[in-house]
Amino acid sequence: MQKIRNIAIIAHVDHGKTTLVDRMIHHAKLSREVEKMGDLILDNNDLERERGITILAKNVSVPYKDYKINIIDTPGHADFGGEVERVLNMADGVLLLVDAFEGTMPQTRFVLQKAIEMGKKPIVVINKVDKPNCRPDVVNEQVFDLMFSLNATEEQLDFKTVYGSAKQGWMSTDWKNETTDITALFDTILTEIPEPEMLEGTPQMLISSLEYSPYVGRIAVGRVRRGSLKPGMQISLCKRDGTVERSRIKDLMVFSGLEKSKTEEVKSGDICAVVGIDGFDIGDTIADYENPEALPPISVDEPTMSMLFTINDSPFFGKEGKYVTSRHIKERLDKELEKNLALRIKNGLTADSFIVNGRGVLHISVLIETMRREGFELQVGQPKVLDKTINGVRCEPMEHLTIDVPEEHVGKAIEMTTRRKGSLMHMEHRNERVHLDFEIPSRGLIGLRSNLMTASQGEAVVAHRFKGYEPYKGDIEKRNNGSLVALESGMAVAYAMDKLQDRGKFFINPGEDIYAGQVVGEHTRADDLGINICKTKKLTNIRASGTDDKAVLPPPIVFSLEEALEYIQEDELVEVTPHSMRIRKIYLDETERKRRKG
Repeated sequence: MQKIRNIAIIAHVDHGKTTLVDRMIHHAKLSREVEKMGDLILDNNDLERERGITILAKNVSVPYKDYKINIIDTPGHADFGGEVERVLNMADGVLLLVDAFEGTMPQTRFVLQKAIEMGKKPIVVINKVDKPNCRPDVVNEQVFDLMFSLNATEEQLDFKTVYGSAKQGWMSTDWKNETTDITALFDTILTEIPEPEMLEGTPQMLISSLEYSPYVGRIAVGRVRRGSLKPGMQISLCKRDGTVERSRIKDLMVFSGLEKSKTEEVKSGDICAVVGIDGFDIGDTIADYENPEALPPISVDEPTMSMLFTINDSPFFGKEGKYVTSRHIKERLDKELEKNLALRIKNGLTADSFIVNGRGVLHISVLIETMRREGFELQVGQPKVLDKTINGVRCEPMEHLTIDVPEEHVGKAIEMTTRRKGSLMHMEHRNERVHLDFEIPSRGLIGLRSNLMTASQGEAVVAHRFKGYEPYKGDIEKRNNGSLVALESGMAVAYAMDKLQDRGKFFINPGEDIYAGQVVGEHTRADDLGINICKTKKLTNIRASGTDDKAVLPPPIVFSLEEALEYIQEDELVEVTPHSMRIRKIYLDETERKRRKG
């Protein structure tokens, strides 16, 4: 019998999950390759490294003494809730990682709630105790209160706490007593996390995750619940809709370190990857050939937001991207559906548009960013929140929002949030910063983060999680300023931009190519204004010294993808290509726009 422990690591964004897993991998000195790989071994996708967040759940295993510890790194963002639930299915216990200064945050609560409902045993790891002003003891109390409020059982509340700094590579049971390595954490895992149940009988495995290999296609990943699996075995695949398909396992692999290695048998309790099964979905069960018994499928949070995806039909289409047709976009979205559980896709009103529903702006924008890097060109409309009718009442998704700001910006933060129908629930002071808790409709969050960042000079820390559906709260005022729209195609000229500076702020630099109907800036007033910034200076024969003033332009406003999606109005689209991002009107011709407004 192989001694196994299955653990999932859960934490708020940026509390150091991935760094901790790196340390565990380094501690086990898994291979020479690790030393070459440096840090953030698991966040291996470019997007994850740039943003410093985990988007996809990943599996590794670490040998310690004569045990095998399967570690699953989970995303901390509520937008990736679909990922989190699948992962917890494979684990017997969780490591709850909390920052020693920030304490428990809303997303910690989101993931912990799921783990406690599923009855998983937690170990609390209080990380970053090397930070100045840290308060490990207070944070430990906070975690206890949080678990109590989530209806944890007596056994779950009797958790062990390990303190340390993943960055410096040490862990200890007493935070004042610094050690040299992280063995204290490994020992706690062995004593506290229950070993997986060994269930005899016909084989059963719930497919909780999938990987893709260009050589063998889709690989099913999951934990064997009962019995054992062997290569070449005949099995039944029990689908979500109740149908059963017969299939055969070609190869079996287990995780050893960062690699997967082939094996002759996987017994109940271990996590493995199955090759050779076609047509499976996440949530299906691999069961016995003769008497298939399905496990309950994974429930996934419903999408709360939708966006329109369409082909790029601007005058600049096809200049940068490889994939520009609606067929390419449709195939790519269908491929994404296979592994992205919380996503739904419907056909739009026209043949080349699609409605994509997801968990939030971040969830969908990560997909857009990935597509753009793969060479796609597309246009995206304004994010819209999905309402539901419950008992004849129009209801909308509500979010629990927390904002941490310096004291001098508190008034501004409260005013901005309440204007968007947010209601303040709680407020507390923490070392010259103030922690605010709100309840706010999901649609009120669109554009709120970028406004708060501007108002607090980049100091605000904003986080939110989905709470549930509540009756509609009424209309929210939209962006106050109109757009500056280019009337002519050509190159933007500094002379023309200089003369129009009093009309608003620009989004582009002089010398950039623009087209008629592109939004080139923000108007100082509420309505849109058509401007011509391709106009050059007429040459005259006057050579007096005072006539030629140099144009001095402030730097343009540059949006990130999320900011652009949150900024646009209903009659605008964001054009996304591999190297550029532009905001444009849906109808490029000005007379057409006026006629539509009527």
